Parts: sequence; structure tokens; C-alpha cells
Amino acid sequence: MTPLLDTLAALVGPAHVITDGDLCAWEQDWRRRVRGKALAVVRPANTQQVAAVVQACAAAGTAIVPQGGNTGLTVGSIPDASGTQIVLALTRMNAVRSIDADNLTLTAEAGCILHNLQAAAHDAGLLFPLSLAAQGSCTIGGNLGTNAGGTQVLRYGNARELCLGLEVVTPQGQCWDGLRGLRKDNTGYDLRDLFIGSEGTLGIITAATLRLYPQPAARLTAWAAVPALEQAVALLGLARQRLAAGLTGFEVMGQFALSLVGKRMPQLRVPFLGERNAPWCVLLENCDSESEEHARAGFEALLQAAFEAGCVSNAVVAENLAQATQLWQIRESIPLAQAEEGPNVKHDIALRISCIPAFVAHTDALLQRSIPGVRLVNFGHLGDGNLHYNVQAPAGGDPQAFLREHEPAINQLVYAAVAEFGGSFSAEHGIGSLKVDTLERYQSPVALTLMRAIKQALDPQGIMNPGRVLRA
Repeated sequence: MTPLLDTLAALVGPAHVITDGDLCAWEQDWRRRVRGKALAVVRPANTQQVAAVVQACAAAGTAIVPQGGNTGLTVGSIPDASGTQIVLALTRMNAVRSIDADNLTLTAEAGCILHNLQAAAHDAGLLFPLSLAAQGSCTIGGNLGTNAGGTQVLRYGNARELCLGLEVVTPQGQCWDGLRGLRKDNTGYDLRDLFIGSEGTLGIITAATLRLYPQPAARLTAWAAVPALEQAVALLGLARQRLAAGLTGFEVMGQFALSLVGKRMPQLRVPFLGERNAPWCVLLENCDSESEEHARAGFEALLQAAFEAGCVSNAVVAENLAQATQLWQIRESIPLAQAEEGPNVKHDIALRISCIPAFVAHTDALLQRSIPGVRLVNFGHLGDGNLHYNVQAPAGGDPQAFLREHEPAINQLVYAAVAEFGGSFSAEHGIGSLKVDTLERYQSPVALTLMRAIKQALDPQGIMNPGRVLRA
């Protein structure tokens, strides 16, 4: 043991400074594309221990990689290959500290698993609406560190909009307590927004105060087949007009993406799979504050208007919770089904909703001309303009060889098209280490200068998650 590891063992207990055995759970990213090597995995039990660990690492000049559930998709929470970095795993800090029902807030530690946080709110008769496919393993600290999105952004916003306050340990080991849970607080710069989305490069989020909402009286789900993406956008406009704030989910899925679910998970029974007039499907959710009857009447009126306008060719409304759960499971199974089909090139992009049909037509054509037989897995959160535009190897091809030969060129083509249409190459997954070069290419020089100045001011030693977001 080095002197630093001896110090860390004294601070958090020897059992929580892990250097031996299989560290794959902490050293390998979720997609299993990159494996790093940690000096040690350190598991503090509370904010005071986090602060003490950071002070010790700062004194030793040792870099720290904060980690929650390690479910990120841009390689932002694992160590590099040097064997010199500490992984600071926050999963022991998993308590819900308090719920203030009158203030509609919940305060939880950073290592609290998102599903458990949702359950705590539900048990109090309230709703925490952040919802992700990885909610059974991702943590709220990681959600805030990457400004996670999910399926209900069009109604409730990203993680940033759901957070009223933070507790943060700075790169010097000081603790900022900003957990007051105020909706109005104009006392200088908004430090909360500085740390949210910073991916652990400016400090370590140890706790958060989060917005809660009343539970809806009814929640209904519908699945609609649409003849083209233009009609999906038109359906979104109708849904906004008729359901207003009741529209809490609007997901779009291409037929090939759904065919992978049908192929890999046939027990899920994908509606309208393979039908000629269903090249795209939309999953809608309507939450109503009055009653299920009121919600169903609104849904049926919407779908009738959509049929008459030619936006929808077929539709089904879930009759019960089990059917609704299965429909959402189909949508959330697309990434897993795609992974089972083989390695692929992922893109998490944001565009103006009005531009999405033209972007997809333009970029699909470019890719199909460049790589004959390439398969396009398009799905995502159309309601907020976030598309997961993924590229799969041609059928029967070698997926690994496909990645080696084509991934850089595919990324360049897709990101150039995103820029041409005025979009963003990173909507909800963050920058991590995978997209550092892309950020330098597409972000404005002024913005990059400001980001580097903030990093230098807060973390002059450069020990907080180096090489993530900005080049080390």
C-alpha cells in the first residue's frame, strides 16, 4: 500500500479501499468497449468522508474519477489505463434524507438509485418524473452530473429542471451546502447549474434536493402507427394542442428498430410489426389530473382527429397497466435488442423538431450511399427533439470489422449533418471521453474558452475527472 492508500483506508475503512480482485464493475464502461485501470476503488459512506478523500488526493496530486451506477454511454466514469487514478464510488451514499410534502421536494444522497428514489416519492403519494431505461441501476448523482433526459422531458424537463439544490465537494475538499430547496434564490451566480452537467469535472455532487409533483389521477398509454416522420411531427402538434400538459411522453420508433425487438424478444409482441403502412410508430403517454374516463376520452378524441388528418394509420390504447407496461418495455428494449444484434455506432443528437424528418431523410441517404446495406436504428424522444440515430452493420457482416473500418467516417458524416441542420451532437448522454474531440470541433471557440476558464478556476490541479468534457 502507498502512503495515499494507507490514508484513504484510515478515512473510509480498509474494506472500502479496493485494490485487488476483479475490479471490472468499476473499471469497464457499460457498453464494454473500454477498460481502464484504477489505483484503487474508494467507497465513502458520507459527505464528510468524500471531502476527506478529496483533500488527501489533492495533497498527493492524484486524479479522482467520480462514479455512480456506471451506466453512462460516453466513457465518462471509468479510470484511464494509467493505474494512477482513484475511482470514487458513491453507491454507499444511497439514503433518501428527507421528503417535504408541503414544499414538494425530496433530498437524497448522490448514490441513491433512481428507481428507489421514484419509489420513495410514490410511497409519499408523490411523483418524481425522471425516467430512464437504466433507472434500476443508475444513480441520481450520475443523472445530475450528465443532466440526464429520459422519456418525460417534454413535460417535466431534464434532470437540471428537476433539481432545486445541490451539496457538492469541491476539488479542494470543501463542502458547499446548497440544499435549501428554494424555487426563487437570486443571490449571485447559480452554482447549481454550474455543477449539473459537468460530469464530475468541477466537483463531486454528494446530495440533491429535487422537485416532486402530485401523482396523476390516471396515466394512459397509446401506440400509433404513422406513415412517415412528417406525420409523427403533425401528430405531436395535435397531441400538444389537445392534451396540453397532460402529454408526458411522445416516443418515435422506426420499423427496423422495432424489428430487432421482435427478433430478439418475441415475447413482447410489437404492435403493427412489419405492416406496410407502419414505417414508424409513436408511443404516447397522457397523464390526467381528473380521472381515467377523462383521460381516455381525451386520448380517443386525439386519435380520431389524427386519423381524420391522415397522421395515423392504426392505433391501440392500452386497456390496463399491464398492457401499458408492455408497450413501454418494447420501447425501452430497443437498445438491448440492438446490442444483441451486435456492436453499433451510437448517436445521441438533438434537433429542432421541425427539422427531424428532413435530417433523417438526408442522412439516411448519405449513409446508404456510403455503405451499401447499412442498417439504421432510429428511435428517440421526438417530443423534445432528441433522436437516437444509430448505425448497424449490414446483415451478415462482421460487426467488429464494421466498427473498425467505418465508425470514424460515420461519426463525421452524421455530426456534419447535425451541424448543417443546426442541432447538437450530444443531447442527453454527455461528452465523457468519447466526444472530447467532437466538442472541440463543433462547439464555438468562445464557449470552449469560457469552459476552460471555469475548469481552471475551480480545479487548477486538474484532478477532477481529467480528460472528460475538456482535454486534460
